[in-house]
Amino acid sequence: MKKTQSKARAGEGLYLVLVSVHGLIRGTQLELGRDADTGGQTLYVVELARALGRHPEVGRVDLLTRRVEDSKVSDDYAAPEEDLGDGVRIVRLECGPRRYLRKEKLWPHLDCFADNALAHVRRVGLRPDAVHGHYADGGYVSTRLSSLLGVPMLQTGHSLGRVKRERLLANGVPDADIEARYNISARIRAEEEALAHAHRVIVSTQQEIEQQYATYDHYHPSRMTVIPPGTDLSRFHPPRRGQRRPAIGSEVSRFLRQPERPLIMALSRADERKNIRGLVEAYAGDDWLRSHANLLIVAGNRDDIRGMDKGSREVLTDLLLRIDRHDLYGSVAYPKHHQSDDVPDLYRLVASSRGVFVNPALTEPFGLTLIEAAASGAPIVATNDGGPQEIVSRCNNGLLVDPLVSGEIATAIRNVLQDRRQWRRYAEQGLKGVREHYSWDGHAGRYVRMVKDLGREVRRNRREQRSVSGRLAEAHRAVITDIDNTLLGDAAGLKVFLTWLKRHRSEIAFGIATGRRLDSAQAVLARNGVPAPDVWVTSVGTEIHYGADATPDRGWETHINHRWESKRLRELLLEQPGLELQPEIDQRRHKVSFFVDPVEFDGVSAIQQLLHQADLHARVVYSNDRFLDLLPERASKGHAVRYLADKWGIPLEQLLVAGDSGNDEDLLRGRMLGVVVGNHQPELEKLRGFERIYFAEASHAQGIVEAVEYFDLLNRCDVPPTPNSAA
Repeated sequence: MKKTQSKARAGEGLYLVLVSVHGLIRGTQLELGRDADTGGQTLYVVELARALGRHPEVGRVDLLTRRVEDSKVSDDYAAPEEDLGDGVRIVRLECGPRRYLRKEKLWPHLDCFADNALAHVRRVGLRPDAVHGHYADGGYVSTRLSSLLGVPMLQTGHSLGRVKRERLLANGVPDADIEARYNISARIRAEEEALAHAHRVIVSTQQEIEQQYATYDHYHPSRMTVIPPGTDLSRFHPPRRGQRRPAIGSEVSRFLRQPERPLIMALSRADERKNIRGLVEAYAGDDWLRSHANLLIVAGNRDDIRGMDKGSREVLTDLLLRIDRHDLYGSVAYPKHHQSDDVPDLYRLVASSRGVFVNPALTEPFGLTLIEAAASGAPIVATNDGGPQEIVSRCNNGLLVDPLVSGEIATAIRNVLQDRRQWRRYAEQGLKGVREHYSWDGHAGRYVRMVKDLGREVRRNRREQRSVSGRLAEAHRAVITDIDNTLLGDAAGLKVFLTWLKRHRSEIAFGIATGRRLDSAQAVLARNGVPAPDVWVTSVGTEIHYGADATPDRGWETHINHRWESKRLRELLLEQPGLELQPEIDQRRHKVSFFVDPVEFDGVSAIQQLLHQADLHARVVYSNDRFLDLLPERASKGHAVRYLADKWGIPLEQLLVAGDSGNDEDLLRGRMLGVVVGNHQPELEKLRGFERIYFAEASHAQGIVEAVEYFDLLNRCDVPPTPNSAA
């Protein structure tokens, strides 16, 4: 069934949002292997989006990624949108500096990306049926989108931080180097958060569930579903009689003295984890392979190795040194360039030479190249980790090896190449297995059934209609501030702020976001002569009320009630040392609060571990070495303010938020205009330099007024162009 854009705009069919932040993503000529961030995941998400778009029950698919303006990459990646047909679009959103950055540098900018993603969904005007995060950074963003929109979240890890760290350690890479290079701690934290929040985790193999995800605290196998990816059988097919030798064949042959020999090919990014060195050592150390076959290493594209990123530079330099050390000239091809359209031809070169495709990676969650090779008629030798195990079990098209033992790799390749009858069986079985098990249309069918089932399973949190009249319904600008040590604390500064607020009350909405209870917030504002705000965000973001009458937002209550079990939380933590339940007046429907004895208290990590083991979901907030609050996962001051902006149609970039301490960090990050008042706590210094966060010189409320002028809130409402602005 052919869908039209008008159908998608009308809201017919499912609306699916895929989030894949890093790398270079476009609809054609994917630069696979260009760097460590542009590999199998980019192909996966584009092919998934296209397959979902072809499904008759899907109306619209938006693949959200990062917009890049950089002279070092194609202009394609700067286009805000790319139409792939069938209601499928690649949507590129701002995320930090415009230049191309490796994924490890994107963490500070993901809150801004999430805000931009929310704004995009609002512009579309449709409620997503699911938000699907890819990799840890996509999961970080999707967790926030799902929480704010109240829609089901799907997650696909692609590769996992804990597994990567273990494999690199086993390969001799020091822990400090792993942390410095891969920011692995931030990645694992994001993975844990995504696993805790996701309604379904889509994996490619059962082994991922049983071995890789099992190392995580938020391991819930009941919420994990195996749906193997597919391959495009119109592109990947065996050599055909009479087919002309492809252009890439000449590029490969120029390296080789005897190009007619069988090819042993590896195709991957120039990444340490891909274990190119292991394959080279296996080939170099086996006399039969050196005298009967050629080695082909396709490791991305390069003009000058010296201009590549550190990881790729080290891998390729090591490759060249090993070729020289073992004198492999004339037996190893390592072309500098290939196009996306050359990839199927490379596999067919292997098949037509009666060679073998090898994936010697240290860890391989799936291995899309393996099913591409099988679809092209090439037998495989692959690591005995993850995806290759299930691919070979289904297709019976090759051998598995320990990637850390070069002798095993060499023996397996030799066994495939020496037995021509077995080679033919592997090739035929691979073709049959791929057609049966690895179709993208079959993947999309299972995916759509799962999303529809989730729609029935997950309670839809429909927000109530706007029943509250007043400034919020008309406001296009707002100021929302913390109370203690931000709005209050200096009488003279408060007087200046209130004078400004009174003068512009018809133009701006005013709100507070505080850890205080509603009655406590009302009392302290009244004592200081502060008029009732238009919106109250209280009890650390668990409650929202409106106006002088404090009308509750029932939609927010329903929204944050997701997976909240306050009674079980109380019972579990009362048994823990160093915790005493606070008086009942300080307990709220969505906040469980304890006093802490820091001498006996085991720490926040111990509490989080305890919650994970009990399958309880809560945000843990520890403050002043005295207080411990448990909140719903969806509740925080930052989440509440974004919910309000979305509900009342106030653009985030026209909303000024103010704070003074670490408890305000999630409020300050992102696309909103933020001000850190002059009397702030040291923990907020790490936000200095972010373009949309202003560090005021003045303290307390006077600092808020300073920020109003800095951002020109009532007119330009933007960051002024200054030489000191940083992304």
